[in-house]
Amino acid sequence: MERRNLNPPGMKFPGMSQGVLKGDLIHVSGQVSLQEGKVVGIGDPVAQARQCFANIMAVLQLAGATLDDVVALRCYLVDAEYYQAYAGVKNALFDANPPCGTAVIVKGLLSPDFLMEVEAVAQISTR
Repeated sequence: MERRNLNPPGMKFPGMSQGVLKGDLIHVSGQVSLQEGKVVGIGDPVAQARQCFANIMAVLQLAGATLDDVVALRCYLVDAEYYQAYAGVKNALFDANPPCGTAVIVKGLLSPDFLMEVEAVAQISTR
């Protein structure tokens, strides 16, 4: 099975891929609220959730996939109070066909400006 690393423009970081496509599975690395290296929505969990999902969509697009292909989500939150903001954005995006999911409260993320980090797994038809 061929492996393809998925790194949208402006999202490549040394030592990791933003996503990996192998066979019909896409694993998307944890996405935070970064856009072109700058934090989006400092202190605003709704804005951060939207940016996390925008980043996930950018990675999926490189593999010819969309949010409709997502089968699992994992969200790491620095405080339980941010769950409702995350869930509101997620539920609007996955209204008709929600993936399975997990939410975990963590002590912190890479930057104190990040309120959440979201990972995704998608499955597409083999090409």
